[in-house]
Amino acid sequence: MFQPSLGDEELAAVREVFETSWVGKGTRVQRFEQEFAEHLGVGAEHVTTMNSCTEAAYLGLEMAGVDGDCDVVLPTVSFVGIANAAAAHGARLVFCDVDPRTLNPTVEDVEAALTPKTRAVIVMHYGGYPGDIAEIARLCRDRGIFLVEDAACSVASRADGTACGVFGDFGAWSFDHGKIAVTVDGGMFYARDPEHVARAAKRAYFGMEQVSGYSQAQRTDSRWWEFEVSSFSRRATMNDVFAAIGSVQLRRLGGFLDRRREIVAHYDDVLADVAGIVLPPELPQDHRHSYYLYWVQMDERIRDAVAADLYQRGIYTTFRYPLLHRVAIYRSDARLPKAERAAEATLNLPLHQALSDADLDLITGSLRDRVFTRTAGLPRPA
Repeated sequence: MFQPSLGDEELAAVREVFETSWVGKGTRVQRFEQEFAEHLGVGAEHVTTMNSCTEAAYLGLEMAGVDGDCDVVLPTVSFVGIANAAAAHGARLVFCDVDPRTLNPTVEDVEAALTPKTRAVIVMHYGGYPGDIAEIARLCRDRGIFLVEDAACSVASRADGTACGVFGDFGAWSFDHGKIAVTVDGGMFYARDPEHVARAAKRAYFGMEQVSGYSQAQRTDSRWWEFEVSSFSRRATMNDVFAAIGSVQLRRLGGFLDRRREIVAHYDDVLADVAGIVLPPELPQDHRHSYYLYWVQMDERIRDAVAADLYQRGIYTTFRYPLLHRVAIYRSDARLPKAERAAEATLNLPLHQALSDADLDLITGSLRDRVFTRTAGLPRPA
């Protein structure tokens, strides 16, 4: 399903870090933060690195004041880490439905789930498809509700010229081994208010007001080793090794996206006339897609069998993401019919820039064959 593109450029960047003998959080992290801010079109004071997207979302919810007296609305088609981040603050999770084709919540889906206790809304851009993010952001502003964007799938997605992840109050990105731009592990935190970024950066290093390392070069007083602690926090920082890899990956991102667009165009072209397969929805003209996931939909009675058939041919498929309102730990009795139907009919195909044309021919040929065969075997309507 996913495969990073790592090579000589990344190895050279890591070697440069090793040669400095400083592999912790340092100047490479600062550089990567600046580069990613420029990529988003915001000032560097609006972002700070994290060890994961989940930690970035956790801190965003903390900055929003989410606690045990709050409700947090999020689509049931979401990654478990984001739900865990909200639940860890003691909030009650209120799951909303999604559009059955985009698998993103519409503004109507979000509005229907709001309660008098809603403190925050979390939105994920499914597979990199921006969705109704501008309308949802307006709704949250009008209601005085914090919006946290899970932009893990959306490193290059935009709507109306604005980067996904910066529509709301807080945003979170992932650079783990399965993403488009990879730092091995790591994430990025965004806040509209730079004060929240400064607070989050301190929270990400034990709540320390002064930390050891490169920043101490700015100290002119004696006893530079002393510090204060503003909160009982964890360690969630990125290091220079990962950041150096990230800088290279960010430079290569345009090429990654070009290849992913070619793959998506191939899927669209070859599968368009296959009876029984529904392709992903068209992208609005003013939206840009990261193409993190490619999904097809089919009769729910054959989806699992088709996935098993493809697996026997060496083709791994999946459905991301299993519906969270059906996970017992979240204790939800919600009935979300659009998401439930989509979850039974949707299948994600492999999508990464290392796929060859021969790989694509194998995938599409096998999918055409198995959907045709399985559909033919369905009982006819009475």
